[in-house]
Parts: sequence; C-alpha cells; structure tokens
Amino acid sequence: MTMKSKTLWAWAAATFFGVGFGKPGPGTWGSVAAALIWFLAVKLAHPTSLQIAVVSVSGALLALIVGIPAASIVEREAGREDPGYVVLDEVCGQWIALAAAPAGWRYALLGLLLFRVFDIIKPWPARQLERLHGGTGIMLDDVAAGIYALMVFLVIHHWW
Repeated sequence: MTMKSKTLWAWAAATFFGVGFGKPGPGTWGSVAAALIWFLAVKLAHPTSLQIAVVSVSGALLALIVGIPAASIVEREAGREDPGYVVLDEVCGQWIALAAAPAGWRYALLGLLLFRVFDIIKPWPARQLERLHGGTGIMLDDVAAGIYALMVFLVIHHWW
C-alpha cells in the first residue's frame, strides 16, 4: 500500500484503531472487537434492557456518522474499492445486531454469529447497498446485515 499521505483520524476510525489490520479475516476481527467491547460494557455497567438498546444504537449511529466519511477517505487514499481493513462498518452492524441482547456471553456470541452470517451472505438489499459509492456503500450493507441479525436474534430470543 503506497500512499503519499494518510488522513490519520480517518484511518484510525475506519480500521477501528488498527483492528482491521488483523489477519485472517479483518471483518471478523472488527466484529469480535465490537462484540467484546459491547459485552464488557454491559457486564461492567449493569444497564437495563432499554439502556443497552439506547447505547448500542447510539454507538452504531456514531460509527455510521464517522464511518461514511472515514471509509470514503481511506478508500480514496488507499486507491482500493472497499478495502478489507476498513472495519468500522462491521462495528456499526455488530452493535445494531446486539441492540436487543441481554447482558450475557451466550447472547453476545449469538449476535456475533448472526451478524457475521448476514454480513457474509448479504441478502437483499445489503448486496445492492454495497454498490453505493464510497463510504456510503461500505457502511450501509453492514447496517442492513445488522438489522437482519437483530430481527433473527429477536425471534430466537423469544423462545430462548
């Protein structure tokens, strides 16, 4: 990766402070990091279900707001379309997937697995959203995957 200069804030955010350089499967590393942060936060803070939902969705919204311009900048500076080391999109989607999860490792793991499945298979409209220009496409397909994972999580949690 040869570049003249890097916009440091964008690279730090888009790679989730370097997590995106993890090998193999940087997207999985981004999702695992997001799930671990979520799990530690809910275990340490003992929030209510409403607080978990508000903080998870707020974190995802912040990741989305920062992620669209950051991913656009990194994509342009790297000279690569949707570079794999941009993982703030996985962080955003993962936090959406966990928004209704109770504080427990089994729920965090279920949310992680569901999100990764939907992020990989990209059912409609995720695949179409991925085709949008720059950071918008990079981020929004994972938002869709996160929403799908959340919906399936809610169905499973209803009986589990």
